[in-house]
Amino acid sequence: MNDISTREDLLLLVNEFYRKATIDPVIGHFFTEVIKLDFSEHIPLIASFWENILLDGTSYKGGTMVKHIMLNRLSPMQPEHFERWLGLWEQTVTSHFEGPKALEAVNRAHSIAGIMQFKVGAHGNAG
Repeated sequence: MNDISTREDLLLLVNEFYRKATIDPVIGHFFTEVIKLDFSEHIPLIASFWENILLDGTSYKGGTMVKHIMLNRLSPMQPEHFERWLGLWEQTVTSHFEGPKALEAVNRAHSIAGIMQFKVGAHGNAG
C-alpha cells in the first residue's frame, strides 16, 4: 500500500469513510437525518480540510468547529459517537494507506475528536 500523497488519495479516503459512516447504526443518522448532506459538495470540502492538514494545502477556509457545535444542538453527540467516528476513520485509513501521512491522518483525527468532544460538551452521562 502507498501513503497518502495526493488530493485524489484524500478524495478516495473521504468517499470510503462516508460510504461506511452514512450506513453506520451509531453515527449514520447525523449525515442522513439530522443534516441531509449534499455529498457532491461535502466530500470535496472534507478532502480540502484533510489536504490542509496532511499535504500543506490551502483551499479549506475553516468553520468546522462552529458547524459541529450547531450539529450538536440539533442532535447531541456522545462519546460513543466520537469513538465510532474514530474507529471508522482509522479502519478506512489503514485499509487503503500506510506510511507517515496515513499515521498522521489517524493521529490528527484523534486530536481533532478530543478537541471537538470537549468543545461540544460530549462528556458522557453522569449516573
